Amino acid sequence: MPQIKTQIEIEKDKQERIMETVAWRAGYYRANPHRYVSEVLGLSLKWFQQILLWAMMNYNFVMYLAARGQGKTYLTALFCCVRCILFPGTKIVVSSGTLKQANEVLLKIQDDFMKQSSILRSEIEKCNIGQNDASIYFKNSSWIKTRTSSENSRSARANCIVVDEFRMVDETVINTVLRKFLTSPRQPKYLRKPEYAHLQERNKEIYMSSAYFKSSWAYKKAQSYTLNFFDDTKKYFIVGLPYQVSVRDGLLSRSQLEDEMSEADYNELVQQMEMECLWFGDTDGSLFKFDEIDSRRRIKKAYMPLEFYREIGQIPKVKSTEKRILSLDVALMKSTKKKKNDAAALFINDLIQVNDTAYQSNFVYAETWEGLTTDKLGIITMRYFYEYNCTDLVLDTNGLGLGVYDFIIKDQYDEVTGKTYKAITCINDKDMASRCNVQDATKAVWSVKASSSFNNEICVLLRTGIQNGKINFLVQDQDLDNIISDYYKGYNKLTPTDKAKLQLSYVQTTLMVYELVKLDHEIKNGNIRVFESSDMRKDRYSSVAYSYWCACQLEYKLKPKQNNTNNLVSLLPIKQGYRSR
Repeated sequence: MPQIKTQIEIEKDKQERIMETVAWRAGYYRANPHRYVSEVLGLSLKWFQQILLWAMMNYNFVMYLAARGQGKTYLTALFCCVRCILFPGTKIVVSSGTLKQANEVLLKIQDDFMKQSSILRSEIEKCNIGQNDASIYFKNSSWIKTRTSSENSRSARANCIVVDEFRMVDETVINTVLRKFLTSPRQPKYLRKPEYAHLQERNKEIYMSSAYFKSSWAYKKAQSYTLNFFDDTKKYFIVGLPYQVSVRDGLLSRSQLEDEMSEADYNELVQQMEMECLWFGDTDGSLFKFDEIDSRRRIKKAYMPLEFYREIGQIPKVKSTEKRILSLDVALMKSTKKKKNDAAALFINDLIQVNDTAYQSNFVYAETWEGLTTDKLGIITMRYFYEYNCTDLVLDTNGLGLGVYDFIIKDQYDEVTGKTYKAITCINDKDMASRCNVQDATKAVWSVKASSSFNNEICVLLRTGIQNGKINFLVQDQDLDNIISDYYKGYNKLTPTDKAKLQLSYVQTTLMVYELVKLDHEIKNGNIRVFESSDMRKDRYSSVAYSYWCACQLEYKLKPKQNNTNNLVSLLPIKQGYRSR
């Protein structure tokens, strides 16, 4: 007769079968995390997201380069949830350049996933997403926390770090702060048994971003990940998915993308980096290096468009030791789908006197226009010159610029402001000054006439000024919401259109950097000639170069008279070369 089991033995067998089922299912879903998402949590994944989620679970080092609109936050949040549930005791730190951006991952879990999945809600013990503390705790002792990518984010411990938009994070912070969070791997109790000691887990590092410049540290990291990806002894994974993937899966509208690409101000370099996952870099022998220019992007507070000053207060006055230069590169024709024309580019350069003989250039405002008539561009020039309290105006008076000059040497009424602006005349060219018949005209125009020698001079001066740290530009156009809201208190209540207006100078500065880095050049008869490569412009470069040339002229006036010379390039410090014997 079969042996009759006691109630205790029956309960024990039942418990063992349950645990075996749990163990089998845990192993199955750890190997197939995408199926756990759909079959258990009831959430959906696109095909490429299934592959990426599997890679994030199975590789120790993951780099995901994504086009805009592929849902990095969505995927990151899902990975964090699945990892924490299937691996009890997991500790994950999500980091980004700002706490707000890092918190987007936790908000996605709290405001989206938990509302859709009752299973996920049953796994989570509490959510605490505030300004000072952002964390999600699971009932199995796993947790997810956020940290900013800064020197202050110390003392955290984790088994996995996820760095969003890692290209915008300082490399030193990643190496000395974030990676130091990974002190020890997860320690499940079964590792205490000798037969399972070989199953020790590795910590994970996951980096997500769009592509960027080749001169950045992020590109070098991507290169090392690529080399290790092909090494079977290492568990590295790197992938770049361009915008075509987003279009294929309905995450991005093809017609919307085509409309954006047909616009006259469409920028191919932004498309290349942010949509095509292609790294952009200096060409060999480039005059202007990205890392040199990028290191000078230090100004957080831009000058606002005039309409905002009318509401909140006055434009900063110019101190007795300061100068303010308005520079304009003139272009009138509008671009078409078949041809890209230059735009009229205007920059404002705030000169701060740093000592008795030197100024520091600070480019605090930028704007461009296409398709304006000479009169419209002329009245804009006068309006900006007087309303922004500029002291100097530099203008190329060759060709189209002469028409603008002839407009501003007369008193002009501005319908926008209701003011009549006094004529502005030339101060560095007697022939140009003689064209003005207004006796009390403001003497402020620096007339420049492009020639091979002049173009060589402004190019060398601008390059040297950047290298010597005498020029500052607006900071990168990342996280502008936080940057602008610090000095414009009503920013968060503005319409998207008004927010875009306040962000414009930062975006124009970034486009200017693209132009500088992409410039081609040749040396002819001892002079440097710069020219734009195909599908590129150089109007912003020209305006900035004119402005810094003018700044050097004003700075030269501070120097002792005996150093008189007409060629500012000859004043640049040149070290004596060392000759070996």
